[in-house]
Amino acid sequence: MRHPKTDSRLRWLLASSATSNLADGVAKVAFPLLATTLTRDPVEIAALSAVQFLPWLLFAIPAGTLVDRIDRRKAMLAANAARAIVVAGVAALIAFGSVQMWAIYVASLLVGVAETVAESAANVLPPSLVEADRLEGANSKLQACEIVGQTFLGGPLGSATFALFAVFPFLLSSAGFAIGAAVLLGMAGSYRPRPETKPHLRADFADGFRWLRRHSLLLRLLAIAGLLSLISELAQAQLVLYALEDLRLSDAAFGAFAFVGGIGGLLGAGGTPRLVKALGRRPVLVGGVLFCALGFGGMGLIRQPVVSAVLFGVFAAAVVAVNVVLATARHTLVPGELLGRVLGVWRTVVWGAIPIGALLGGWLTELLGAAGRTFAVSGGLLLLVTGYALFALRGGVLDDKTASTGESVRSQQ
Repeated sequence: MRHPKTDSRLRWLLASSATSNLADGVAKVAFPLLATTLTRDPVEIAALSAVQFLPWLLFAIPAGTLVDRIDRRKAMLAANAARAIVVAGVAALIAFGSVQMWAIYVASLLVGVAETVAESAANVLPPSLVEADRLEGANSKLQACEIVGQTFLGGPLGSATFALFAVFPFLLSSAGFAIGAAVLLGMAGSYRPRPETKPHLRADFADGFRWLRRHSLLLRLLAIAGLLSLISELAQAQLVLYALEDLRLSDAAFGAFAFVGGIGGLLGAGGTPRLVKALGRRPVLVGGVLFCALGFGGMGLIRQPVVSAVLFGVFAAAVVAVNVVLATARHTLVPGELLGRVLGVWRTVVWGAIPIGALLGGWLTELLGAAGRTFAVSGGLLLLVTGYALFALRGGVLDDKTASTGESVRSQQ
C-alpha cells in the first residue's frame, strides 16, 4: 500500500528534477550552438563536450562521499543554485558581447562540477522515498524527467530561443536551475544518512572501491555501462556537427531533431518497467545495448533527416532502458548508507568515460572527414559491447534476487 507522505516527497523530487533537467537541456544545446558561432573545428567542439563531463571523472567520488555525509536534499538545492549563478554569468557575457571560447569552457566546467553533486544526490534519494518493489517505477520516472527536460523540451527550446536571441536560452536555463532549487524546499524530512564510524574522507573513498571490488555482478554491470558510455560518446559529441553539416539542418531544426530523441527516451522510460516485468532485466539490458548499436550504426549509414531522427529516437529509448535497469540494480544490491560512494565510483568510470570518448570522437571525425562516419564506427563497436553483455550476464544472474551478498537497501528517513 502506498504511503501518501512518501508519494508527496517523491513528487517534490520529480518536480525539482524535471525543472532542473529542463534547464540543463536548454544549456546543453545552447552551449555547443554558442561555440559554433566561434568555431567549426570538430576537435574544439568535442573538447567542449569533454569539458562538460570532465567533472564526472575528477569529482564523482568526492561528490558521492559528500552526499553520504550531508543532507542529500540540501546538497541538491545548493548545487542547483550554483548552476543558476554560473549560467546567468554566461548570459551577461553574451549580452555585453565579450564571450570567448575559454569562457564557454570555464562555465561548462563549473556547471559540470555542480551537476556531479546534484545528480549524485538525486540518484541516491529514491530508496529513501519508496519501497523496494517500487524502485523500478521511481527510477523510470526520474529517467523520464531527464529525457523530457533535456531533449523533449530543453533541446528544442534551447535551439529555438538561441536562433531568436543568443542570450535568451541562458536566461531560461538560469531561471530553471533557480526554480529547481526552490522546489526542493517543499520536500519535507531529513535526508542525511546515518552517522558514519569513519570520520576521514580517505576512509570514505576506500569504502566505495572496497565494496565494488567484492561484488562481481556490479563490476560486470559497471564494465558494460562504461563501455556503452565511452563508445556512444564517440558519436554523441559530434551530434551537432552531424545535424548541421551531414544532414544540413538549421539551428532551429536541430532542436526538432533532438525532440524526436526525446520522444524515444520518454517511450523508453515509460515502457521499461513493463518490459522488465515481462522479460526480466537481462533481456532488457542486453537488448537495449543492441538497439543502441543499431540506432547509431543506422545514423552513420543513412543520411536522411527523418530516418536519422527516428534512429536517434531508437537509440534514446534503448539507452534509457539500460539506465533504468542499471539504476535499479544499484539500488537493489548496494546498502543505502553506501549508495553515494558506490555511485561516485560508478559515475567516475561511466561519466568519466564521456570526455575521453568525446575527444576520441572529435579526432575520429577529423580523420574520417565526416561526423556520420563516426556514428557508423560507434554503432559497430556497440555490437561488440552487446556480445560482451550477453556473455557477462549469462545464466539469469541479473534477475536472481539472491545475487547480492551485501545488505538490503535501507530507507534513510
